[in-house]
Amino acid sequence: MGQAIDTVIPNLVLRALCASDAPALHRLVEDSAAHLTAHGDYGDLVAATLDDMVHALAGQANEPLCFGLIANDQLVGRLDLVPVDPPRYSIGYWLAEDATGRGYATAAILAACAYARDDLGASDIYAGVTHGNHKSAAALERAGFRKVETFEHYARFHLSLRT
Repeated sequence: MGQAIDTVIPNLVLRALCASDAPALHRLVEDSAAHLTAHGDYGDLVAATLDDMVHALAGQANEPLCFGLIANDQLVGRLDLVPVDPPRYSIGYWLAEDATGRGYATAAILAACAYARDDLGASDIYAGVTHGNHKSAAALERAGFRKVETFEHYARFHLSLRT
């Protein structure tokens, strides 16, 4: 089953993904393709084959960095922590369209940041949000992130985990 991290929302957990999760993840991506690519993002993910996903998930190290968002025992999204320059990490996440608007993204971001701080020793978390993806920017801001830079196609957000 993998490591699970509780969130502030009952029945929503982050669970480390493994190769056996690839079929469910692939189906969710296929079903969510239009939603995921609405702002020009996730083209590579939507184009990925089942074998690509199996291979990517099989490569997780001892410390999980790739999580499924599990709501009421159903996979509804994914969240990744990326070691950019440890102790600095970036965070990326997405939800199926029918899972949006419920606070799942914010709860998952908060739980992942606490895990990154407490278990990975992270000092900073960064995120990039494509222009026009207002819901993602709002989720980051609710989790305490601040916009720190604007680029041509996206804005960079930052959260310091230092106390």
